[in-house]
Amino acid sequence: MIRADLSLVPDPLADLGERVPAPPRRSAGTSRTSAKAQEMQAFPPPVAVPSWARAIGWEGQGDPLFAAGAGLALLDAHLRRDPPAAGALRQRLALRSAAASAKILRLNADVSALRDLRFAVGDEPGPAAKLLRLWRELAARPPGLDAGRVAAAGAALDLPVANADALAESLREQSRAGDPVSAAAKAAAAAFSAFPDALAADAEILALWAFDLVLAIRLHWPRPVPLIATKIFDPALRSPGASRRPRPGEPAWERHAAAAIALAAASALDLAADLSRRAEILLAFAPKLRAKPAAKIVDLLLAEDCVSPAEAARHAPMTDRAARRLFDRLVSSSAAREFSGRPTFRLYGL
Repeated sequence: MIRADLSLVPDPLADLGERVPAPPRRSAGTSRTSAKAQEMQAFPPPVAVPSWARAIGWEGQGDPLFAAGAGLALLDAHLRRDPPAAGALRQRLALRSAAASAKILRLNADVSALRDLRFAVGDEPGPAAKLLRLWRELAARPPGLDAGRVAAAGAALDLPVANADALAESLREQSRAGDPVSAAAKAAAAAFSAFPDALAADAEILALWAFDLVLAIRLHWPRPVPLIATKIFDPALRSPGASRRPRPGEPAWERHAAAAIALAAASALDLAADLSRRAEILLAFAPKLRAKPAAKIVDLLLAEDCVSPAEAARHAPMTDRAARRLFDRLVSSSAAREFSGRPTFRLYGL
């Protein structure tokens, strides 16, 4: 079972909150990218979740809470090493969470469409773009249950929060109850029940957002990892004969949430292993890039789900044309991938 204390894996960093391992000392002539390349050698791929912890759900065997603890312990151990691609991992899971949320709202917005929406300019963001911002913001900021953050999340979903202080306090109270997964499930139920007159789909997304936030608080993660929404539609979670999935607060909700987290943690570790391999290739290739701004583009690729040449040019700084040439070189060397499949407005990432 998951331990009821704040850390799944004994670690001297568990009680330090925002503190992360200090970067290695380097000489004045060593570039930031080469330092990361040296650091990358100390980051083996994460350990995969065993098969018995993946066979969870209504059709699987065993206790989903126990399986969730196993998966989260392995994910926790990986994240505490502060791997170079941790930012890309969180933001790609945020993208998947936004796509699942769009499905809950019955919006026509898959992963590819949401990637494009992040770079849209000039127009008022629509519901799908707001969903993406909601999950990206969750993954980018330290976890905390303050009234302002709760109210802003509700506003992104067009949920008017009449008393943000009371709702935030309710979520904090639930977050202290029991083991981390059960506490997160209870907080999600509290968030869902706070909007009895709103559309159930909107309230459910806020509940899933609260779940991931409380889980990060209980596990002392410096940034939340969007997890539960990525597996909320998994066929393994379907109860035989049930007309719909359990909603937060219903009798089957806590088992459903634990099973979803067990699957989500396993999937996140699979993604982390893939990103670790790709990051290793990128960091090994980085010293060959002669352009001075190249190090900043490498940092962007490690921190984001994807990057456009225009975005890279603004951060580097460099011209759009130079950024496109740099990305073409990275792709031809298998140090990055192009996601859009278009001849124009291309997007690149690990």
